[in-house]
Amino acid sequence: MSNPFDVTRRDIVYEGRVFTIIRDEVRHPDGYSSVREVVRHDGGAVVVPVYENGDVLLIRQFRYPLEEDILELPAGKLSPGEDPHDCAIRELKEETGCTAASMDKLMAMLTTPGFCTETLHLYLAEGLTDGEQELEEGEESITVLRVPMVEALDMCRDGRIRDGKTVTALMLASMKLGILTHRASG
Repeated sequence: MSNPFDVTRRDIVYEGRVFTIIRDEVRHPDGYSSVREVVRHDGGAVVVPVYENGDVLLIRQFRYPLEEDILELPAGKLSPGEDPHDCAIRELKEETGCTAASMDKLMAMLTTPGFCTETLHLYLAEGLTDGEQELEEGEESITVLRVPMVEALDMCRDGRIRDGKTVTALMLASMKLGILTHRASG
């Protein structure tokens, strides 16, 4: 479907390192006018690193907007023009030190399509080889945790993991690995 709105004015409200905020004045097909605020984001990659025994790597890091540490999967922003698969490989190495024999795409998800263009590419990494973290400046507070996948799923259920991308990726990886099974409703 093509865009049914006629943009009558567009202003770049903010342009930063991570995202850009755009304010559009638009006319709807019925003639009604309104304002749409859009956060433009280049997207990112999220990795579910799983060992042969079913353990998964999580990271604990301080998230400034929340003013607290949270548990999440290795992930990062796409560099301009970067392939999401390459971003996943890079982020896995930087944040955990691991490399993977295989990196299979689970899906591309829209995080908040009501106001943001961000697409996250979710990957399952298997055949892990441990190595040394290659943290970027400012990422010194990342701690790697190795937990059984079933425990990570319990952490999603009981709220110890609250990050949406992490919950989604863990559920999808668990289904692909046969740890969780899909039951049709009815």
